[in-house]
Amino acid sequence: MSGIESAEAREIQHPDSGPAARESGTRAVDRWSTGVLAVRTVLTAAVILCVATTLVHVVLVFLHVAPANKVSKRYGPQINAWVFPFFEQNWRLFAPDPDSANRQILVRTARSGAHGSFQVSGWFDLTAVDDSAVEHNPFPSHTSQNMLRRAWSSYLDTHGGDDRARTDRALMMQRYLGNIAAERVAAHKGGAFDFVQLRVVTLPVPAPGSALDSRPPRPAENRLLPWWKVPAHGK
Repeated sequence: MSGIESAEAREIQHPDSGPAARESGTRAVDRWSTGVLAVRTVLTAAVILCVATTLVHVVLVFLHVAPANKVSKRYGPQINAWVFPFFEQNWRLFAPDPDSANRQILVRTARSGAHGSFQVSGWFDLTAVDDSAVEHNPFPSHTSQNMLRRAWSSYLDTHGGDDRARTDRALMMQRYLGNIAAERVAAHKGGAFDFVQLRVVTLPVPAPGSALDSRPPRPAENRLLPWWKVPAHGK
């Protein structure tokens, strides 16, 4: 009897060690287990999503570079929408084709005013901005080196000497080039505008060791593109 009484006395003196305390501890463990399970579920879903996205990307890029087949012909628009312009495949690393000309890309903007009038800005040299960002920079960004140049090359591939977009890809590259020019102008000059126009001046690169004064210089190409409507900036 004395042992039972002493046990009851200890339980009364330490109520946090009784059934209520054990039940509270069980609930804490259950909450912790539920939290761990939720985290594991989220991580598992994220891993599955990443793996699925990677597999889809690999399949679409493979269909893009593979010879034409029934699948690539049937789903060509969907494949091109995924690959271009960010995942475009360029094999010039193995068959380099250096540029034979320097291109200076300029842009000017226009803002529609009252009674159908337009306020046109002066020309802004986009190429000079990229050149200044690359010069004396040991780690120039991909954007400064290639974005504008590759956008213009893709525009030429889809349009040639004509500035009319006859395919969906040509229209996409036209919008892509126009949006790049609009974002660059808005970032460096500011102001409000609704339209952009590009001018591309092409100067040939002379052959190494050639005497420039021994032959007449080749004329530079000065190509003026149409006005393009872009999302309103600065309003």
